[in-house]
Amino acid sequence: MKKIIYLCLSVTGLILILLYMLGIIGTEKIAPGTTTLSSSALDKNNKTAVVQSLLLNDSFSWPGTVKSRTEINISPRITARILDIKVSAGDQVYKGDVIAQLDPEAQRSQGRSAKAVLTAARANAKRAAADAKRIKSLYTKEAATKATYDNTIAQYQVAEAQVAAAASALKETRISLADTILKAPFDGIVIKRLKQPGDMGLAGAPIVAMHNSAALRLEAAVPTSCARHIKLGDQVPVKIETIEQQFSAEIDEIVPEVDPQTRTILIKAALPLEVALQPGLFGWLEQVCDQHQGLLVPAAAVRKIGQLEVVKVLINNQLHTRQVRIGKHYGNDVEIQSGLNAGEIVVVQ
Repeated sequence: MKKIIYLCLSVTGLILILLYMLGIIGTEKIAPGTTTLSSSALDKNNKTAVVQSLLLNDSFSWPGTVKSRTEINISPRITARILDIKVSAGDQVYKGDVIAQLDPEAQRSQGRSAKAVLTAARANAKRAAADAKRIKSLYTKEAATKATYDNTIAQYQVAEAQVAAAASALKETRISLADTILKAPFDGIVIKRLKQPGDMGLAGAPIVAMHNSAALRLEAAVPTSCARHIKLGDQVPVKIETIEQQFSAEIDEIVPEVDPQTRTILIKAALPLEVALQPGLFGWLEQVCDQHQGLLVPAAAVRKIGQLEVVKVLINNQLHTRQVRIGKHYGNDVEIQSGLNAGEIVVVQ
């Protein structure tokens, strides 16, 4: 009998110990974010601030990539061997600078042939004009038949047409000769060389790729729920991670199409010229999507004690340390999600 009583008491004691360790008995439950951890008197050197209830912006950041508004491949209009490429990747070039030189010999030969054809056509037209003038005089004197007159005039017209065709052909050869020199169409940066000297340059096949470094944009895919708040001309904050700098950019293009897979719209923001950037850099586009009522205190009022965030609250001229939960930062202020009420006074560190 004694053994049974002893066993029951042991089990009961063990249960009580477990309940105490779990906090079910013997401890007072404390609501998070409202507990006063300690108190002290207000020092005359302490600065204070009032907890403000304000309408706060719900801002989100969307990842994007820096891209050039103008990026082109420089390709020849004719097929010819590449004699020289005068630029390399990363080179700064200006409008009119020579990019590459193609072999002009074929175009020069065609030009000489076209010039000879034009000379012959002009000589033939000169003879045809003289014949037409002579036959016309005879025809007016009724010394030549109408058939002879019509035939002579037709030959003259054909000769004139041949002169025009030969002149056009010569002009085309001169254009082709000019096309053997490839020039930069605008100021920019060479991205890459796609051919080497000695390669055959094919009409339409790019030799060099370049972009306009003065027209860069951050392109980001923004969910439709937020994109509907964006308008052309809006100024939005952007941040480029490589240079760790934040600045304002202007929305200058909104692609009028929703990606069916991601339900996003491509937004393009023009980056300021004074910032040294390159295409391909990673960045963030910040956008206000909504607003909510929230509490703000100076960020300097919040301290960390281990894993806890606390503030000192002034109540009846006494400082009470209180645990809080913070949210986003808004400039020098931080949002308080729990632990404080509007109008309370906190100490700023």
